[in-house]
Amino acid sequence: MGHRETSNHSEVTDFILVSFRVHPEFHILLFLLFLLVYAMILLGNVGMMIIIMTDPQLNTPMYFFLGNLSFIDLFYSSVIAPKAMINFWSESKSISYAGCVTQLFLFALFIVTEGFLLAVMAYDRFIAICNPLLYSIQMSTRLCVQLVAASYFCGCISSVIETSMTFTLPFCASQAIDHFYCDYRPLQRISCSDLYIPNIVSFFLCSIIILPTIIVITVSYIYIVSTVLKIRSTEGRKKVFSTCSSHLGVVSVLYGAIIFMYFIPDRFPELSKVASLCYTLVTPMLNPLIYSLRNKDVKEALRKILGNKLFLFNSILTENRIK
Repeated sequence: MGHRETSNHSEVTDFILVSFRVHPEFHILLFLLFLLVYAMILLGNVGMMIIIMTDPQLNTPMYFFLGNLSFIDLFYSSVIAPKAMINFWSESKSISYAGCVTQLFLFALFIVTEGFLLAVMAYDRFIAICNPLLYSIQMSTRLCVQLVAASYFCGCISSVIETSMTFTLPFCASQAIDHFYCDYRPLQRISCSDLYIPNIVSFFLCSIIILPTIIVITVSYIYIVSTVLKIRSTEGRKKVFSTCSSHLGVVSVLYGAIIFMYFIPDRFPELSKVASLCYTLVTPMLNPLIYSLRNKDVKEALRKILGNKLFLFNSILTENRIK
């Protein structure tokens, strides 16, 4: 672990990611588990993006947002999983200062963007169900692009503030981060400065990120439920609830894990790591499954792609036999 001595504290050049406190024999098991989950994330989210981009019937605002959700899930899990898997085999388990800054910045950027994007998706469902005749006018291509860009902008601003605030802290204690990736709470634990102002800023950021998105999602679904209850057809109700249940499932898993993690006292770091797993790896793995299994359009598009591939494969086999 490299460092250069300054006046009263060390200028850190790298950190050690402690990861999970288990016997070394279990590192292989954890590596295989992370590898399996990450492979499912790659397969599910890349597959979802390909399906949405190749099927003209999915050229709607809902699937535009869903494609962006898959992109975000793919990249923020890729910020975490590869380095964690490398460290299961590494003895030093180190990450450079620049690498730690980059990891925290990108993760904060994508996770906050996802929160705003889920609120946008709830608003989209509200317009589609409560104002179906005006849906194509209100949810124009321009507005959809603006809403996604605004989500990324909010994520970027939040990430810049959080990252710059965290890495201006002096790290006088051990450079061992008790986590499997660089997160601001474990980094704050190894700082020797007063954390009153950083905690106030973090609380303020969480408030202006989580509260508005939860309010938008909650109000949207209050209107959706009131509209659905007015539908006399049982089949119509089932169709609407089927469309919305996928989104609600994703929101519940993500926000449940985040809220649970940030309410865990610092004296339970291992429990915090397990909660972090839910939204860093489990949520990106489940999102494509939830949307594909609960969505008839996605399943139909997947059947078309697989059918075309199978037809092409059979054609090649037939040509080879004739030759």
